[in-house]
Amino acid sequence: MKRFHVHVHVDDLARNVAFYSAMFGTQPARVEPDYAKWMLDEPAVNFAISTRGHGHLGVDHLGIQVDSEDDLRAMKAQAQAADMAFIDEGATSCCYARSDKHWIVDPQGLPWEHFRTLGTIPVFSEGEPAQGDTKAAKAPQASACCAPKTTGKPIGIPVKAASTGCC
Repeated sequence: MKRFHVHVHVDDLARNVAFYSAMFGTQPARVEPDYAKWMLDEPAVNFAISTRGHGHLGVDHLGIQVDSEDDLRAMKAQAQAADMAFIDEGATSCCYARSDKHWIVDPQGLPWEHFRTLGTIPVFSEGEPAQGDTKAAKAPQASACCAPKTTGKPIGIPVKAASTGCC
């Protein structure tokens, strides 16, 4: 199964959780101090919000979540064959999950994430202090996503770093 993924940066998590819960008619499947995610079957969408937008509110990235390694491999081959701007993160951790993922970027610069979730983790990203850690408050708020590998032939569009979103 493939599931559409949307990640939106918000300024007030509680207010947005209430809004989207009412809109979807269900509570989020996961809630953290800076993040919430609904895994909806109808429509089939992984809809996530976070306060990690670093001044940017609104749609952060779109994506396709797959259940199988074969589906992800096929999507990767399709993106590489189409000669799209391509960023391969491989196995990584982000958005309270361990995933295998790669990114493509559309002609407008909008990142699309293709990923398969492998499991959950207790922090937004491994290698970053947990919420409430006093050192975390002093740390820069840069994204903690793993540094991407860029492959393929860029198609003349700016490739945003994977730090623009990672869920």
